Amino acid sequence: MKILNRFTAIITASGLLLAGCSENRQDINSDIATPVTVRELKKGSISKLINTTGTVLSTYNVDLNSMMSGIYRLQTNPQTGKPFKLGDRVSKGQLIIHLEDREYENGIALDSRELNLEIAEQEQIKQKALFEKNGATRFDMRNSEVKVIDARHGLENARLNLEKTDIKAPFDGVIVNLPHYTPGVKVEQGKPMIGIMNYSYMYMDINLPESVISYMKTEQPVHITHYTIPNDTLRGVVSELSPAISIETRTFKGKILVQNDKLILRPGMFVKADVIVDNAENSIIIPKEIIQSSRNRKHVYIVEKNTAVRRDIRTGLEDENNVQVLEGLNENDNLVIRGFETLRENSKVKVQK
Repeated sequence: MKILNRFTAIITASGLLLAGCSENRQDINSDIATPVTVRELKKGSISKLINTTGTVLSTYNVDLNSMMSGIYRLQTNPQTGKPFKLGDRVSKGQLIIHLEDREYENGIALDSRELNLEIAEQEQIKQKALFEKNGATRFDMRNSEVKVIDARHGLENARLNLEKTDIKAPFDGVIVNLPHYTPGVKVEQGKPMIGIMNYSYMYMDINLPESVISYMKTEQPVHITHYTIPNDTLRGVVSELSPAISIETRTFKGKILVQNDKLILRPGMFVKADVIVDNAENSIIIPKEIIQSSRNRKHVYIVEKNTAVRRDIRTGLEDENNVQVLEGLNENDNLVIRGFETLRENSKVKVQK
């Protein structure tokens, strides 16, 4: 009996000792402060974006062929002092290639047609003066007018025919194709001569899902980016939208115009386009990654007097990284942005710089 009582006393003492240790451990754990990083909230702006991708193409693009046969004469670029080459910029009306054909030029007889017009105009003046003095009939005067018109048209046609020997830039642009011909050889009619692009303004065709059709409007601004130029964002605008939805793909078509003044983008590049369909100014904006959810409610933590305080929030507009907070947070709140994963309501925290 004494042995049993002694064993019972030992068990009781051990239990009290363990309970005491457990209480001490809980006290120690409750006093440990979780290290966190906070950010004081300031108001800013956020945009709702619709993302798409596509290929940018030049707005102006032309391939010119020879309109007649002639001796190939590639002209000198006055900016470089060397013959024109791929990548050279050209101005509207600038002569790039001349196809020389003396026989053809002599057959046009431009000088004689200019002189013929001059004679016809002088004859018209003469006949008009005589008519006013009753020295010529109305028929004579009208006939002189017809001769002037014929001479003017003949001169204009001669100039048009002569222009066929010259390959000129139809607009400001860049040479993107220049087939090689040996200087001085005869080139036949219809041969490719040059390709010119103007890509200071570009366009891209897009296909968007049916679900976003209610958000899209023409004239909406667009941010254009390319993986090779991550630090540059170009501006664009939605220029066209189709109201029809494809039965096969459940998408609708659109077109974006891109401003490319510095020629950063090149024709054929595959780019990302972020269409700004809504924007909010003067709002509380927080990172998406710090938002936690429980029971279909979103929450974050702020710090008040070294204590974590849970705040349920209601969100609004979102972009790739951030979200607008409509309710639950205030400006100047100290929002926990690191170390929030293990926090609970009223957890002790230690704010780290």
